[in-house]
Amino acid sequence: MSRDLPELSAGVVVIRVVEDGCRFLLLRAYNYWDFPKGLVEPGEEALETAAREVWEETGIVDLTFPWGYDCHITEPYNRGRKKALYFAGRTRQERVTLGVGPELGRPEHHEYRWVTAPEGRALAGERVGRALEWTREYAGCPEG
Repeated sequence: MSRDLPELSAGVVVIRVVEDGCRFLLLRAYNYWDFPKGLVEPGEEALETAAREVWEETGIVDLTFPWGYDCHITEPYNRGRKKALYFAGRTRQERVTLGVGPELGRPEHHEYRWVTAPEGRALAGERVGRALEWTREYAGCPEG
């Protein structure tokens, strides 16, 4: 990417539909909660990156995009150096295995949680909360 353009990350707001609504997968690294995401590599499409990152970071292989391929694009963050695209994905897989990052030699994330939309907004920062709300509406998930 040009120095004038922010780095682009792509990720998925993973949704598990349960009897009383939707649960969203959040991952914690230190004190920060986010969705599975990573940098778009050269020659890779954003959706490919997003799906790959879900698999690498969570072990989820049952991932579909039944609502389509629209995405939420964040405002620039990290001092304007990054932007993220979030797609709405669905899984039936509840078990998550936090993947070991090859550079770190340990999992990139410390914890995961399946949360309701209000729980997710309470944990996440403003940027991630906006992505959660966009996805909740886009996928037709109830508020609570």
